[in-house]
Parts: sequence; C-alpha cells; structure tokens
Amino acid sequence: MTDQPTHQPGRRLLHTRQVTCTGYLRDDGLIEVEGRLLDTKPSDMVDVYRTVRAGEPLHQMRVVMVVDEEFVIRKVSAVTEAAPTPECPGIASAYAALEGLRIGPGFTRRVKERMGGIQGCTHLTELLGPMATTLYQSSMPLQVEAMRQRAVAEPGYEPPRPFVIGACHAYRADGEPARRLQEQWSNWRRQAMAGTAETE
Repeated sequence: MTDQPTHQPGRRLLHTRQVTCTGYLRDDGLIEVEGRLLDTKPSDMVDVYRTVRAGEPLHQMRVVMVVDEEFVIRKVSAVTEAAPTPECPGIASAYAALEGLRIGPGFTRRVKERMGGIQGCTHLTELLGPMATTLYQSSMPLQVEAMRQRAVAEPGYEPPRPFVIGACHAYRADGEPARRLQEQWSNWRRQAMAGTAETE
C-alpha cells in the first residue's frame, strides 16, 4: 500500500484497529484458526471506567477455533484481555455455543442468532468473519492435496467446481480467471497420474 497521495489534504491519526487471523494445521489433523483484535488511540482517552493512555489497548481480544475437515467447529475459546468495562470479559465463555456449527453458507446468520445483541460481544463476534475466510485460505492447500490423492486412487474422479467461481467479479463464470482456474483443476487428475507413473 502506498503512502498518502501528496495532492490530498493533510490528516491526523485518530484510531488504529488491527485484526490478525492465523491458521495452523495441528498434529491431530484439525485446523486451528486464531483471531486477534487490538484497538489503540494516539492520545489519551477518558473512558467510562478508566483513562486509556495513548498506545494502550482499548480493546484486546482473542478467539481460537478448532475446525475439522468438514469445516465443523469442534472447539471455541475466547478471551478478552482489555475492554472498556469490567462486564466485557464475562461473555467470552458464551462463544462455546458456536461449537457444532459448520462454517459455510449461512454461517454469519447462525452466528448472529446465537451471539447477536446482548448474547455476545460486538468485537469478538466481528472477529469471526475474517476468521472464517482465514479458514478457507488455510485449508486450500490441504484440499488441493486431498483431491490430488483421490485423483490417483479413483480413475473416474473429477475435481469439483472451484467454489470461488461466481463468488466475485473477478471469478465470474464467463471470465478468463474462472476459465483458467477450471482448466487447472481439471488437469489435476492427469498431472497426478503422470506423477505416479514417473515414480513407478
């Protein structure tokens, strides 16, 4: 990302929110996604319960989800390390209610049903969206490898249509990126079989 264009008016920093999501493959084969949220301000702020000094956390939260190969949430733990009120940390344990949900179409709606409003914390809930997309990114190489192995084991196997086709403008079904991706996926079986033949 480039610096601010010189023709723009000057600006003054008011607030920084950092959201970091990281995906891990565990030794037991499950995927663990950790999401962190940190809010800071460049100057002191008098809040309801305390004065938040410049650079100190206004909000600092963490959520860890353990997900299986079907994208079903097996375990959730949430921690509030810094928040505006002493009431905030108490709701973190409620996020265990997400266990058993499958991350996929309708996930956001189901999260809101269980954690919306006074049932949850706004910021912990906000973390779940980027954590879900981080899961997709983290699992992609694992899915590719699983499909390659299946292509070798099952002669008639055809990889499914890539889920990103039709999901955004760039990967619209009639576009060049979608055509290239579909072609790449369709070649997996041929490439896998060729690789097997070379090792025999």
